[in-house]
Amino acid sequence: MREISPTQNWILIAIVLAASGVVYDLMFYSNQTPVIGAIFALFIGMPILAFERKVLFRTLYRRIQRLPTFLFIITELVIYEILMSIGFACAGLLLWSLGMLTPSSLVDLVIMPFEVFLYALAVCSALIFILRVRELLGREVFVSMLISRYRNPVKEERVFLFIDLVDSTAFAEKHGDLRAQQLLSSLFATFAEPVRRHKGMINDYVGDAAIITWPLARGVKDARCVRCIFDILADIEANAAGWRKKYGQVPKLRVALHGGEIITAEVGVDHHKISYFGDTVNTTARLETLCRSLNRQVLISAELARRMTFPDDISCEDLGIHAVKGRGQALGVMALSSRAVTVLNTPAVVLHG
Repeated sequence: MREISPTQNWILIAIVLAASGVVYDLMFYSNQTPVIGAIFALFIGMPILAFERKVLFRTLYRRIQRLPTFLFIITELVIYEILMSIGFACAGLLLWSLGMLTPSSLVDLVIMPFEVFLYALAVCSALIFILRVRELLGREVFVSMLISRYRNPVKEERVFLFIDLVDSTAFAEKHGDLRAQQLLSSLFATFAEPVRRHKGMINDYVGDAAIITWPLARGVKDARCVRCIFDILADIEANAAGWRKKYGQVPKLRVALHGGEIITAEVGVDHHKISYFGDTVNTTARLETLCRSLNRQVLISAELARRMTFPDDISCEDLGIHAVKGRGQALGVMALSSRAVTVLNTPAVVLHG
């Protein structure tokens, strides 16, 4: 699937908003230049979408997210009204200064008519709903389900990253299941930004583990799948004091990376889901269990490691061939570590694709 950069994404949103303004003008002001409607739509809609996507007033958005659902909705509507009114006034003043509008009074220039408010609210709500569903499912899953890409099973190559929290059972026994779930929620939230930054997708949460995936070509490009791991580890380390204060410990992770051919299919009737089948997924899970016996935090299969060039600050230690439960053939295994954090006692082998 073709990658879309954040800039391209915002351009696409701006085009949709501008088009909605042109449609409104054609419906109600056929004698008016369509560009005027486009400008009004952009000034009214973009601040709301920027707020929803946590680009504008991020701290405020996080605070109102803690409110009960009813208060959250009411508060958002009030913020929408304020942002839309400010945007309408700014657009009106801009167009007036450019000589594109000649209102009968200043009030007409800066006060948004009620019907415009309702139309703008409807368009922005529809866009926000679509963006939130996409965020909930993940962009890749959302688009794939929209176009029924995996309605029939598809053979493809993917990278899988398994991340498991160490000693989660001991933490739950000591602090209770509720506290353990709060720790996992905070931990999984930490994964979100590095995964998004490196173009991956969180496929599932299974107990105390997260499964992250990339199409193989995208995952090995610039060693994104590897960079993602160490960005997550760095984020946790950077906030170590916060983790100790809140949970009494800093999360420790076991990580495994493997890639190869799998079958992807959309499954389910009432509840649809895109699932992955094949030896590659199972091998990644087995590789993660080797972290404990090999006493290494991050393991990668040799066959995946050879497909990419690692960043200079990542070292790779060849651990040889290991039998993997449930797999007919033994697997070449390598351990990854950050030179900035850990110096291996054994010589490191740096691989190049």
